[in-house]
Amino acid sequence: MARASGSDNGKLLAVFGVVLSHSRRISEPMRARLVAGLTVLIIAGCDRMITPRHAQQLKDADAKAVSGDFARAISLYESALEDRPSDAEVHYKLGLLYDDKMDDPLNAIHHFKRYLAIAPTGAHAADVKNFVKRDELSLLTSVSGDAVMSRAEATRLRNENLTLRKELDDARGRAHLSAERTTPSAKDARNNDANSRTYVVQHGDTLASISRKFFKTSTRWKQILDANRDVIDNPKKLTAGQTLVIPRH
Repeated sequence: MARASGSDNGKLLAVFGVVLSHSRRISEPMRARLVAGLTVLIIAGCDRMITPRHAQQLKDADAKAVSGDFARAISLYESALEDRPSDAEVHYKLGLLYDDKMDDPLNAIHHFKRYLAIAPTGAHAADVKNFVKRDELSLLTSVSGDAVMSRAEATRLRNENLTLRKELDDARGRAHLSAERTTPSAKDARNNDANSRTYVVQHGDTLASISRKFFKTSTRWKQILDANRDVIDNPKKLTAGQTLVIPRH
C-alpha cells in the first residue's frame, strides 16, 4: 500500500482523535461501526493514492512493449500486479507477451487463467479460452521424455518431418515414373501388335467415320472402341489429336 501524504495523514489522525476522545460517550456497538467505517475510508484513500503509481507503471509497460523491450514490459506489468493483483487487463497483457513474444506457454496459461478467474465474461474471455486450449496442446505435444521442448524446437522438428515426408513422396514418384518407362503400356503393346495400326483423330471424326475410312463400312466402330477403351472417355465425342489403335482384323 502506498504511503499517504503528510496532510492526508494529519486529517486521518484528527478524525481518529475525535473518535477516541468521544469514545466513552458512544455506545460499544456505535463505536465499533465508526471504527469500521473509518477503516474503510482509510483503505479507500490509500487505494486512490495507489492509482497514479499503478497507472504510470501500466503506461511505462505499454511503452516498453511497443518498443520491443518485452522483458522490461513484463517486469513492469508484474510490478503493477503487486498493487492490483485483481487487474484482469494486466493478466491478459502478460499472457499475450509470454505467449507471442517470449515463447513461454506455461506462464501464458497462468495469466490467461487468472484473467478468466477475475473476468469470466470479460471482453477477451472467448479469445483467452482459445489461447489456453492452444497452449495446453502445445505443451502436451512438446513433451519428450521428462523434458519439455521449446515451441521453436517443436516447430523445427515438425518442419523437418514435413521435409522428410516430401522427400519420401518425391522418391516414390520417381520410382513410379521409372517403372512406367521400363514397363510397356497397354497402348504401346497394342501399337507393337503386328495386327494393328494407329490413327490420329481429326476434328469432326467419329468412330463410325473412322470405321468407314479404314473398313469401308461404319459397322466396325465397335471394334475400334474395344481396342481403345483406355483412351476413349466418351465414344460419342472423340478428342482431336488423340491417337487410336485401329485393329486389322
